[in-house]
Amino acid sequence: MTPSIHDSVLNLKGVGKASAEQLQKLGIGTIEQLIDTFPYRHEDFRLKNLAETPHNERVTIEGRVESEPSVLFLGKNRSRMQVRLLAGNHLIKAVFFNQHYLKDRMSIGATITVTGKWDRGRQVINVSNFNMGPKADQADFEPVYSLKNVMHQKTFRKYMRQALDLCVNEMEDALPVSLREAYMLPAIGEALEMVHFPKSPVDVKQARRRFVYEELLEFQLKMIYLKNKRKEDERGTQIDYDLDRLKAFISSLPFELTGAQKRVVNELCAEMKSPVRMNRLLQGDVGSGKTVVAAIALFGAITASFQGALMAPTEILAEQHADSLSEWLEPFGVTIAFLSGSTKSKTRKIILEQLSKGEIDLIIGTHALIQPDVEFAKLGLVITDEQHRFGVEQRRVLREKGLSPDVLFMTATPIPRTLAITAFGEMDVSILDEMPAGRKKIETYWLKEDSLLPVLQKMEKELQAGRQSYVICPLIEESDKLDVQNAVDVHAQLTAHFAGRYTVGLMHGRLLPAEKDEIMRDFSDGKIDCLVSTTVVEVGVNVPNATFMLIYDATRFGLAQLHQLRGRVGRGADQSYCVLLADPKNEEGKERMQSMTETNDGFLLAEKDLELRGAGDFFGRKQSGMPEFKMADLVHDFRALETARKDAEDMLASTAFWTEDAYAKLRTNLKKSGALSQERID
Repeated sequence: MTPSIHDSVLNLKGVGKASAEQLQKLGIGTIEQLIDTFPYRHEDFRLKNLAETPHNERVTIEGRVESEPSVLFLGKNRSRMQVRLLAGNHLIKAVFFNQHYLKDRMSIGATITVTGKWDRGRQVINVSNFNMGPKADQADFEPVYSLKNVMHQKTFRKYMRQALDLCVNEMEDALPVSLREAYMLPAIGEALEMVHFPKSPVDVKQARRRFVYEELLEFQLKMIYLKNKRKEDERGTQIDYDLDRLKAFISSLPFELTGAQKRVVNELCAEMKSPVRMNRLLQGDVGSGKTVVAAIALFGAITASFQGALMAPTEILAEQHADSLSEWLEPFGVTIAFLSGSTKSKTRKIILEQLSKGEIDLIIGTHALIQPDVEFAKLGLVITDEQHRFGVEQRRVLREKGLSPDVLFMTATPIPRTLAITAFGEMDVSILDEMPAGRKKIETYWLKEDSLLPVLQKMEKELQAGRQSYVICPLIEESDKLDVQNAVDVHAQLTAHFAGRYTVGLMHGRLLPAEKDEIMRDFSDGKIDCLVSTTVVEVGVNVPNATFMLIYDATRFGLAQLHQLRGRVGRGADQSYCVLLADPKNEEGKERMQSMTETNDGFLLAEKDLELRGAGDFFGRKQSGMPEFKMADLVHDFRALETARKDAEDMLASTAFWTEDAYAKLRTNLKKSGALSQERID
């Protein structure tokens, strides 16, 4: 009986118990799982003319053996074999490493096919692949799979060939004919043949287009469905704010809102007025004005007789928000309270009592807001600043303090649009991509590490003018593994350098939160002239008087992090400067440093960082939350991602999606993932 795709690989000819166990180690138990294992690259074995082949390029040639092979043994299990080949009009040397056993298979006059790197100057090819006989006996392209040394490529290809021949016609096509025709994509059977056993580079490209789109479409269907389902299930708080009072508040602000701020305020107001619970991410570059947008949204909730809460990751940042919001909102009769871990117990008791009675309109604080005894009378809007600094559970607890309050998360870390669509696909995203008028661009310079003296002279010039400086180091203390500057040593050096003239402070992650807050408060109050720190200052307090930043070993940081650090200066009216000390060891490092000097746009830098480092490294692999794709690449397949998102929205809005047989496999996959309910599918 002919095997089915759902059968065990043991039903394939030649697959015994040992081979099945090897395949199981690769996560392959059925024939369908085997067919769904895609190659990560393809070897190109097309014959090339050596006269047209550049130096150091990989090449496949067919040649006649012109000399007896000579073997040189280099030590235990190491050897170098050399033979002369006539390839066309070229008499060259073919060098085989650790393959001396091939000597007896070669005879003068025999035709062989070799693949390897071409050394044009020495007329030598270093062989990586070898075939006895002419090229006609070998395919032009061969798939290479990630087999983790579990099985030979040749064996795996043999099983794959058999599986496709037996079962490919059984494979359900997840893509409907309408989409395949619209984008000129091959059907599933044709695409599988193209990806596993291509006859040309065009085959690989066409198959990849199809599978990338299918993966991204399936993913977007899941994300959009979950987002829509959350909106259906989580009925929110309808906040009917007083438009006249809100307009009066906006008019009272001592500055004109940017176009981006107006657009985001309109997005927030529309969502607050709807009965659907808001679950929105507001991202904006450093200095783009997120706090004033938050103030407008909070005031809108308060005019509708709701309470608001704003939570920040550190006490000093929370205090800064409290100062700004009090200045803007208290003239409009808004009652504001501040709550943190250091709030005196007597004061805390009074605040909690007033909050539970509805006598406080807005409370601002740290994680102290999520303690069990913090109760609200009518919480309508929750805002979390620098949301990634809080754990999921912490954010959830604050969100559940009211009866389905609207939720706004804010971050100053620009997230590339590609990642926003994927990592935050279940949320709505608002972007502040415009800076307030009059803000001066931070002048950024990249210097080699032997240029420290002129940098210190420039820093001193700023200090003489009464301004302040940051100095950032990648490590706290000296490491015997890394040859980079550390904060403790740099603090000692600068303390000696500026002795009797300027005060130098030291801050790092090993200090207690209260100690860090005290140091930042002293810096903010002007008691510290130069603050030496690790990256703990990356997100934090607004110090308008700080105009100079020096970053040691800048190549140790990603672009997004460098930009966040640079954002600590440039917050006042004076011109600010950032100096990157770095000696990059590769082109990527040089490109990152160059990018920092060319733009102050955090979104551009975030896109560049994503391009250079990839999605996992952008967020950090362990906590990235990024989906794993077999074929798709979020950076290079961005257009396909956007197309898939639009198509997914159209499909989910169509009743045909739930009934057409063409969508059977997609619906099955969604059901497996838990994204769709059985009732809705059937």
